[in-house]
Amino acid sequence: MIPFPDIDPDIISIGPIRIRWYGVMYILGFLASYFLIRRQKRAQQIGLKGELVQDLMIYLIIGMVLGARLGFLIFYQYEQWAYYVSNPLEIIAVWHGGMSFHGGFLGAIAAGWLFCRKKGLPPWAVADCVIVTAPVGLGLGRIGNFINAELYGRPTDVPWAMIFPGGGNIPRHPSQLYEAILEGLVLFIILWVLKNKDFRDGMMVAFFLFFYGVFRFFVEFFREPDPQLGLLLGQTVTMGQILCLFMIVAAGILALFIYRKTSS
Repeated sequence: MIPFPDIDPDIISIGPIRIRWYGVMYILGFLASYFLIRRQKRAQQIGLKGELVQDLMIYLIIGMVLGARLGFLIFYQYEQWAYYVSNPLEIIAVWHGGMSFHGGFLGAIAAGWLFCRKKGLPPWAVADCVIVTAPVGLGLGRIGNFINAELYGRPTDVPWAMIFPGGGNIPRHPSQLYEAILEGLVLFIILWVLKNKDFRDGMMVAFFLFFYGVFRFFVEFFREPDPQLGLLLGQTVTMGQILCLFMIVAAGILALFIYRKTSS
């Protein structure tokens, strides 16, 4: 067993002012996306450069944060809606935690589509340029989860198991690190290599949906199910796995749509 590195989640804490590692990871992820988008040849070809990239990032940040919060409430807190109706301010209380990747992804899609429509840019080409940078933020976000000692794994006896604060005196999988490696590093390498191939616009999004869905579905077997939901469908799968299956199916449908549309 490996001791959990008890890192203070707060980088700076002065009275009510707190700067947390998790928030910094979000900022670093968006900064990485900003610079990586500007470096792509396809982005330059479609005119996605300069202030346009800055404006796009603002749209994506707002869309992702709103979508992530609403997605968490819809996908993972649907049994608690009476509480949120009685306490509407809690709906936007992102500082209390509770963000859904799948909701954030949908929110970013909506924001990106609005941006492209407003600026007259090809949405699929823009989406491809953005999506290949997304794994950087995903990986950093999972490291933030690890520092917060949240979203930890299921009990295990593997040599690298850790005892997480809040997880009881039980060795568990450091599943946040599994996700950081697969959904972050590995997925980024795959997409960054594939973007240089001669694929049609939109295929990077399809590849992202497929590989993220597969990686996340796999890691969910090692991650502790959300306590408010547990295992679903006869105690067999988690909500995360169900959503990932939708992503994998959506990847196939999107790829089919792209090739049928461009060949017709």
